Amino acid sequence: MISNYSRSAGALRALLENNGVSNPNVLRVIEYTPRHVFIDDVLKHKAYENTALPIGQGQTISQPLIVAKMTELLLQAGVTDKVLEVGTGSGYQTSILAQLFNKVYSIERIKSLQWQAKRRLHQLDLYNVAMKHGDGWQGWLSKAPFDGIIVTAAAKSVPEELLAQLAEGGVMIVPIGESEQTLMRFHKTSQGITAEKLATVRFVPLVAGEIVL
Repeated sequence: MISNYSRSAGALRALLENNGVSNPNVLRVIEYTPRHVFIDDVLKHKAYENTALPIGQGQTISQPLIVAKMTELLLQAGVTDKVLEVGTGSGYQTSILAQLFNKVYSIERIKSLQWQAKRRLHQLDLYNVAMKHGDGWQGWLSKAPFDGIIVTAAAKSVPEELLAQLAEGGVMIVPIGESEQTLMRFHKTSQGITAEKLATVRFVPLVAGEIVL
């Protein structure tokens, strides 16, 4: 079974390369991170397909291509140190970030998902992640500013509180919209904030509040 996963992961890397992902570190980490660990047993056979999958509580694990491209965008902007992730979910995107950035702060509004993600990260010996159960719209003010912010759920409008927690020179990658969503890149400079539309995407909504389940 492990050899089957290994072959599938290699095929996934090739698919990502064919779809424009070029950063060798991102490709390496995606290939060697066991995505099946983050998925329920009944869906493990789909772990290395380029598709989003349900993880419970109405949430999904993002398709690997989106994970790779959002991560690559942070690296292209020169982010290497301190990253905030809004929406821990299964912990898969968190695990990719933890292998590429010095310190990752991750917020999840659903307590049961946070517990599961923490267990999986420890299983993979990834300990440079601080986790918080909370409202992603509010960010993590006590740990700000962040060099990079990545939001893994779609905000209906620009999350101003998150932009305020971005360091000068920092970048935020976030899907914006409801029925129609656009992946956006925000860059904070001494002159202000610039915004760039990148691609049409589909994410679960970024919901305010906390859930203990």
